[in-house]
This record gives sequence, structure tokens and C-alpha cells, in this order.
Amino acid sequence: METQFRKAAHAVFNIQFYIVFVTKYRKSVINEAIFSKLQEVFNRVCEKRKCELIEFNGEDDHVHLLVDAHPDNNISQLVSSLKSASSRIIRKEFEIYLKQFYWKKEDPSFWTDAYCVVSTGGAPLEVVIEYIKAQQKPKM
Repeated sequence: METQFRKAAHAVFNIQFYIVFVTKYRKSVINEAIFSKLQEVFNRVCEKRKCELIEFNGEDDHVHLLVDAHPDNNISQLVSSLKSASSRIIRKEFEIYLKQFYWKKEDPSFWTDAYCVVSTGGAPLEVVIEYIKAQQKPKM
């Protein structure tokens, strides 16, 4: 895979981050409908922040994202935007389903407070993409 550079007004860049989010209490709550909605939300957030969701996959208790970021973004703010938007929308749209796993109204989180973010400069992107593609999709 040839390195593709993006351009901005005063920058040429190629910035990718590998991000992992884990569900609150590592509950196995991600089903096909939630998985699809997460992908939609992550794409929308990335687009608003001048980023691109290159790859997305996951299992029933966590997700993997490969994001091509714009240099205007602060990493922690980008991650915060991805987590907060997805949590808010998932908890609202799947409220009835999620009540069986999360019953505390004062804790509306969908994700754990922690996250993993890794720059992908150390590994070839093909390796990272294949790893994400190899994740099992939720079967619920």
C-alpha cells in the first residue's frame, strides 16, 4: 500500500490512529444494530472533525477504529468526541435493550472511561487493517 498524503491550506499530512473503546463493565452488549449505528456515528464525527474512518470492526464488548486524522485535531478531544457522541446516541436509541445491562440512570456511559490510542507509524497499515478485519463481528 502506497502512502497517501492529504493536503490542507498549509500542510501535507498522513496521520493515522488505531483506537480501541471498551464497553462499560466490559458488558457484551454490542449487537448488529448497535454495531451498525456505532459505525454511522463514528463516520459522522470523523467527517465533522475533518478525519476519515478508514477501518472499523469489533466484538460484542469492544470496537477497533483506524482513523486518518487532520492535524487540526487534538487527539484527546477527537477521542472524547467519538466516545461522547456514540455513547449518547447508543444509550438513547437502544435504551430499552441496554436497561438489562446498565440500570443506573446517574451513570449514562456506554464506554469505560479508559481507551487505547496508538499511532500506526510503527506497523505497516496493512497489518493494522488485517488485524481489525480479523475481529469477530457481534452475533447477538
